Amino acid sequence: MTKTAIIKLSTATPDNWQASSSISFHNDEIHIHITDVIDKDLRAIQQAGRKIETLGVANAKLDGEHWCESSQWAFAQGFSKVGKLEAVEFSGDESQLKRLNDKQASYAWARDLINQTPSNLVPETLCQSALMYIKELAPDDVSAEIISGDNLELDGWVGIYNVGKGSINDPGMLIIDYNPSKNEAEPVHATLVGKGITFDSGGYSIKPSAGMFSMKCDMGGAATVTAAMALAIKSGLKKRIKLILCCAENMISGYAYKLGDILNYKNGMSVEIANTDAEGRLVLADGLIKASEFESDMIIDAATLTGAAMMATGGEYNAVFALDQEIANKTLAVAAEHNDPAWQLPLAPFHQNKCPSSFADTANSTTQKGGGAGGASNAAGFLARFVPNQGKGWLHLDLSACYNEHASGLWAAGATGSGIATITALLMQ
Repeated sequence: MTKTAIIKLSTATPDNWQASSSISFHNDEIHIHITDVIDKDLRAIQQAGRKIETLGVANAKLDGEHWCESSQWAFAQGFSKVGKLEAVEFSGDESQLKRLNDKQASYAWARDLINQTPSNLVPETLCQSALMYIKELAPDDVSAEIISGDNLELDGWVGIYNVGKGSINDPGMLIIDYNPSKNEAEPVHATLVGKGITFDSGGYSIKPSAGMFSMKCDMGGAATVTAAMALAIKSGLKKRIKLILCCAENMISGYAYKLGDILNYKNGMSVEIANTDAEGRLVLADGLIKASEFESDMIIDAATLTGAAMMATGGEYNAVFALDQEIANKTLAVAAEHNDPAWQLPLAPFHQNKCPSSFADTANSTTQKGGGAGGASNAAGFLARFVPNQGKGWLHLDLSACYNEHASGLWAAGATGSGIATITALLMQ
């Protein structure tokens, strides 16, 4: 089966040999069987989308009266895969079609970028790809700056510089200003910060081969916040937004940063390196310091930061951290509304002290595997040292649902786009 298939939702029970299946075949149509038209089981619809794609269906056209926006998107998530990221034809009125097509295109951009090989996507190309994507959407409203290589050290961005200095590919920081008012005095509504580690060997705290295999996805945070900004712009966002991508390749060489090194950040914080594989928080620290300069209402950072978050959520949810419970509550609410699963994990001021150092204000982790007990919260606590106003308006997303090494009943192997809808919704509020 290779042509476009018409997909319908049906409340009828399939008969004969198909009776036990969630899908049935009717000439050129495939029916997905649901029991409740109003309270649709979105997980089951996504699973059906995955099952239909594995049959060799090249394109899917959603048709019939029972489809709504959320059920169509659930199907698209299951149906999409590498090389087939925009293969769903949606149904509905003009406004719904625009929302779904814009969403599919933005997700496809991010998923394709995350799935790129690490030799093709290096820090410079990540910065340029993100800049070109946003610039094409709003050429008159976007300005940008890229700081790269030795200029990072000269400007005091010690986290990005040191993490990336061991690679032949220069690290870089991209700062984008989306300002549709074109008024330089316009306040910044939100600043997005993304972790852009295009490949993570672990540095001298080297990962085992199996743990390194999927580390092309370690720039998932950068792709996610860029796609969220793009989708918000497509959705008519008129507020001023800043985007900061912290891009580097964490490699081993004679120039690489070492265990025991001490980094002195622009905000006065000194950090001892206890684990070179806890590099994401080092580059994000620079991004959060830069974000603090803009005095925005919200700072949202997103990163594939810790294996501990994945262990806690099973990779089914993104982990939410905040010292400001108001923004945490908003995040959980919009995540639920958009079927973009998220779960709040603990973060309190005392987590800032969970990585002690005898030689600096803090270490970047501990010498224990995975950063020890509560590793995801401890990483968030480290980041909390670099945000203004005791964390008011700051949200940290540990993107544990961003990428799947293997296919499952819900997802194809590769990037998922998880987190994009949540961040977009927060920007649009």
